Amino acid sequence: MARLEFPAGFLWGTATAAYQIEGGWNEDGKGESIWDRFTHSPGRIADGRNGDVACDSYHRAEEDVRIIKELGLAAYRFSISWPRVIPEGRGAVNQKGLDYYRGLIDLLLKKGIAPVVTIYHWDLPQKLQDRGGWANRDVTDWYAEYAQLLFKELGDRVPHWITLNEPWVSAFIGHWQGMHPPGIRDFPTALLTSHHLLLAHGKAVQAYRASGLKSKIGITLNLTPMYPASSRPEDAEAAERYDGFGNRWFLQPVFRGAYPADMLDWYSRRMTMPDVRPADLSVIGGKVDFLGLNNYFAMLVKSSPARFPLELEESYMGEYRTEMGWGINPEALYDLLVRAGRDCPGSDIIITENGASFRDMISSQGKVEDPLRVDYLRTYLAQVHRAIQAGVKVRGYFVWTLMDNFEWAHGWSQRFGLVYTDYPSQRRIIKTSGYWYRDVVKSNGFDY
Repeated sequence: MARLEFPAGFLWGTATAAYQIEGGWNEDGKGESIWDRFTHSPGRIADGRNGDVACDSYHRAEEDVRIIKELGLAAYRFSISWPRVIPEGRGAVNQKGLDYYRGLIDLLLKKGIAPVVTIYHWDLPQKLQDRGGWANRDVTDWYAEYAQLLFKELGDRVPHWITLNEPWVSAFIGHWQGMHPPGIRDFPTALLTSHHLLLAHGKAVQAYRASGLKSKIGITLNLTPMYPASSRPEDAEAAERYDGFGNRWFLQPVFRGAYPADMLDWYSRRMTMPDVRPADLSVIGGKVDFLGLNNYFAMLVKSSPARFPLELEESYMGEYRTEMGWGINPEALYDLLVRAGRDCPGSDIIITENGASFRDMISSQGKVEDPLRVDYLRTYLAQVHRAIQAGVKVRGYFVWTLMDNFEWAHGWSQRFGLVYTDYPSQRRIIKTSGYWYRDVVKSNGFDY
């Protein structure tokens, strides 16, 4: 057994998203989001739930911050709900909504916890969706206006800003697979929205630089290691193509100022391409201070010529699975971090989400013991440490998630939290994994 020590100043935290925890979906002037509309439509969510109440964090911020402090965390990543701050997406500002986030930041700072703020975590104002949403290029300017407001009102007390969370999910799960709002199933539309999301990111970075603020700004991408399912050349080609679709389509514009040439060629021979204007890529490629990296699994990929448009099939890799059915692949996270360090030279990396869902239950003693999650975190953190030792500039790690919450299309059926949420009573119970993580943070390392 060896002692794995992390670098001094390593940023330990946990993460949430507004729609998943806040509730108060129509209180104090908040506008409707695309997730409000989507979850209120029958048949959209696996268990029929919605985020109207979720974890009721809109009313329980003080309690939740006390728990974060009890866990000893140095940072808390949360998102701001665009329609809570600007109900129609543009125009009038909802002061009560802005005050909620100002108050949350005050609570965190008083406890010595650094706020890490995600500007957009999927909850577009429905009024903007009615005008075309992310498929309308104008949304990039509307988003930049929203970001400017946050920089002006909150920027002096936020050390890390994240422009977008997982734009791949917004684009392709929302506009191709249709499992997230707005529920569209059209690949060219998804491709168009991916460009607009990246352009919005670039415009927000420009606005941030113009603001004169001196903290840090980056983007969070969900990145997945892709491995060929066999030694066949066509499977290797399919894995490279899937990497281009899921990883390089977002990494390369942000860090190299260009879309991957192989994917531009592949798409252009099969569909109408997005309108990419001459200055767009210089905007998208504006310098960021860090890459936020989310990872949950690795994929095996094989060629499948009949499947439009990527002509491949993918499956989760790994013998052991989480409750979501995702493979457990800690070594793949090492591969991914080394790759990200190579592809984003000079950029810091913060793991902004990593975690697992398991079937957690309250024992007769009122405790929640989750040894599978403890083992998951141990093995993944060991690979993070390994990557740091190999020279990758990993500066922080955020567990997904603080507490069990509304897990998007899965509703309440999946539990990722370090803290158990008893939804009927809204009681919070720190799990064994939460106490284990607290000890890791306190000592800045663990025995492995």
